[in-house]
Amino acid sequence: MKKFLYAVLILLLGSQAFAQGTQQKPRIINMTDLGADPDDQQSMVHFLVMSNEFDVEGLIVSTGCWKKSQSNINMLNDILNAYGQVVSNLKVHDPDFPSLEYLQSVSKLGQRGYGMDDVGPGKDSPGSELIISAVDKDDPRPIWICCWGGANTLAQAIWKVQNTRSPEELQKFISKIRVYDILGQDNAGTWIAKNFSEMIYIRATGVYGWQYSDSWVDTNVQNHGPLGAVYPDRIWATEGDSPSFFHVFPNGLNNPDEVWQGGWGGRFDREKKAGIRGMSCMSGEDAVYDPYYMYGNSSEGSAAISRWNNAIYNDFAARMDWSITGNYSEANHHPVAIVNGDTTKKVLIMNARAGETINLSAKGSYDPDGDSLLFKWFYYMEPSTYKKKVTINNSTTDTPKVNIPSDADGKELHIIFELRDLGNPNLYAYRRIIVNVNNNTGVESSKSDITPKGFKLHQNFPNPFNSETVIEYEIPFSAYVILKIYDILGQEIETLVAKEQVAGKYQVKWNASNLPSGSYFYKLYAGGFEETKSMWLIR
Repeated sequence: MKKFLYAVLILLLGSQAFAQGTQQKPRIINMTDLGADPDDQQSMVHFLVMSNEFDVEGLIVSTGCWKKSQSNINMLNDILNAYGQVVSNLKVHDPDFPSLEYLQSVSKLGQRGYGMDDVGPGKDSPGSELIISAVDKDDPRPIWICCWGGANTLAQAIWKVQNTRSPEELQKFISKIRVYDILGQDNAGTWIAKNFSEMIYIRATGVYGWQYSDSWVDTNVQNHGPLGAVYPDRIWATEGDSPSFFHVFPNGLNNPDEVWQGGWGGRFDREKKAGIRGMSCMSGEDAVYDPYYMYGNSSEGSAAISRWNNAIYNDFAARMDWSITGNYSEANHHPVAIVNGDTTKKVLIMNARAGETINLSAKGSYDPDGDSLLFKWFYYMEPSTYKKKVTINNSTTDTPKVNIPSDADGKELHIIFELRDLGNPNLYAYRRIIVNVNNNTGVESSKSDITPKGFKLHQNFPNPFNSETVIEYEIPFSAYVILKIYDILGQEIETLVAKEQVAGKYQVKWNASNLPSGSYFYKLYAGGFEETKSMWLIR
């Protein structure tokens, strides 16, 4: 008889919180069609001065519909050599900047040809082999693969694993991959989305409209030493690819797996959309794979990026300052935002009852340069499921009070803490607090110690049910797990689980005694896996 460890998930206490995501750096691979447009060179310079924030697993020169062949990584090497001239300065400001030698070791040429025509037997490339090696590492963290051009180097890696490993091994491989695709620049990305629908796959089309002016670039970037010298003038738009790594940047604003939260890289819908087409240079190649589904931009479009423009601009300017001075005191550095004693950059989850007041505290937040600090707390309505005003008292102090509306039961409220220093330039830090409002006490969970072979969401039992039912699911490795209930109209009713969980088989008992009869849905998000099932409540 299997033994289960029972624990009550208390969904009432506003004073208790847990953190969403991990404190470790995100893993990232950038695939770039360098040479197609100067904006890839611009984004690479920007990425390198942010590279201390990531575990850089690879820099791959790839193709795309604007550059359908590649033969070398010479342009990438030129930018890396400029980085090598300033990395000693950068390390004064943060010793986590990677060495030139390391970045050179993970810089590879991907597929030489275009799209799915260059995927299949005998098509392995140094880039596709690097992706396989990175994903295969004994590391539970996912890898974000940012497609600045086409995606066929990733497609080749997946194709090889699909054709040389078991279905279970393929599923494990796929579950560790996340994709942020800029605009869609070959049919390989569509092939991936079509064949691996469980993958977190973003196709971002709202990537313009936030960028700097030419004069700003000249003042703050291009006249700043060796790296500034390899940041070219724009031909079309500036840094169209940068939102991909902005999305993954761990600044306390968002958990990148929860694509609807919103951050520097934009905000995306909670559900995948059908048929998000790529750029015009693809000439309609996507249609071959209809129907396919990807996460697409929310209704805000590029405004979901530009709302953070002051912080984005100043962050880049400060980092370029770091590149030209080896004296720590001659540049500004980011403040540190602490909420309710939590010193990480994780998204905080809190639980509350409708009508109560939550006390928050930013005490202990500080600036490493001793600069004065400005506090700002605000309700971020767009990702929240409660679409009315939320009042925050003392919103410019370190001790705000959030008034939970009396009609917010079953809703999710996103509160943003923005901390700004008064250095030059002003730099920002963030924390997001998600408040799950729930007046229901009847949720219980249990876990077995077996390790499943894959993700699975079971049918609830009993079904139909009267008041109480049990939902069971399985996760094969540690992942951030969300289990939500929705009504027949798709409105979110309740969050049953929202936390990091280790591998195992879980049961959640749900008490729906306060709800009317009818059809409901429950949805599991975990490690890139998504599944929805229906159930029937009968009185």
